[in-house]
Amino acid sequence: MTVLEFEKPIYELEAKIEELRNHGDDLKISIEPEIRKLQEKLEKVKTQIYKNLTVWQRVQIARHPDRPYTLDYIRMITDEFVELHGDRQYADDLALIAGFARIDGHKVMILGHQKGRDTKENVKRNFGCAHPEGYRKAMRLMEMAAKFRLPVVTLIDTPGAYPGIGAEERGQAQAIAENLCDMSRLSTPVIAVVIGEGGSGGAIGIGVADRVLILEHAYYSVISPEGCASILWRSAEKAPQAAEALKITGEHLRDFGIADEVIEEPRGGAHRDPVLIAERLKGALVKHIGELVPLSGEELLEQRYQKFRAIGMFQSKK
Repeated sequence: MTVLEFEKPIYELEAKIEELRNHGDDLKISIEPEIRKLQEKLEKVKTQIYKNLTVWQRVQIARHPDRPYTLDYIRMITDEFVELHGDRQYADDLALIAGFARIDGHKVMILGHQKGRDTKENVKRNFGCAHPEGYRKAMRLMEMAAKFRLPVVTLIDTPGAYPGIGAEERGQAQAIAENLCDMSRLSTPVIAVVIGEGGSGGAIGIGVADRVLILEHAYYSVISPEGCASILWRSAEKAPQAAEALKITGEHLRDFGIADEVIEEPRGGAHRDPVLIAERLKGALVKHIGELVPLSGEELLEQRYQKFRAIGMFQSKK
């Protein structure tokens, strides 16, 4: 497992406990009292570290390479999944996965960004950065879902849409803009979940939803902390300060009315217990699907309109 810098004291204690256990087994002696003391110390260290995480540390957890990705969640929360491919214009973007699925008896269209676990897969998945054809594929399938009145579930996990020349030539900005417009008019329930990184237009391109959920250590932002720091301070080293200033955590987003629910992660992050976070995500999805499905298309559109109209309201003092 990849160890983040601030987690090193935890892993050092865990390694020491494991070493003591092995040593005791080899010598056939009981060292349980010493192990118990170390375990108590480990619990205190874990509590101290994870209860006092900075925003930048939470960004690092959101980017953890062992964190569950879209295909992992699809495997864990769906009873069946049939992947669909292609935008019918240019290609099939493997950075954005989509298809029909069944979640606890509910038929849905599920789609999301997909990163890779190693260099080879990351190149194949383009590091989770979708091209225009990815967003066009997503919109094509969301419109198909609306025809059959199937709820749409989107899983957001991208540093941003791919900014390369080819993507721009094929209309990256237009593809995302059209998604924003067309998703706002879908007459079927849409639930978006930020499961890791929610970066810029690449995230919002599948994020216009009736309900926006976010995992506890995920983040959702108009720009990455490094990008913000490079603009404001001319140095990416100021990313921790930028992360604090951007207000990008689930709690901030819930307070601003952007996120409707923050899903608690296992202590240490989703990668610490993927099965547990999948159960919590599935429970939240089933709850929101159950609340949205009975609404008519007109009611959905009106509520969605009011939700997004209310975002960004503020009061000023004279």
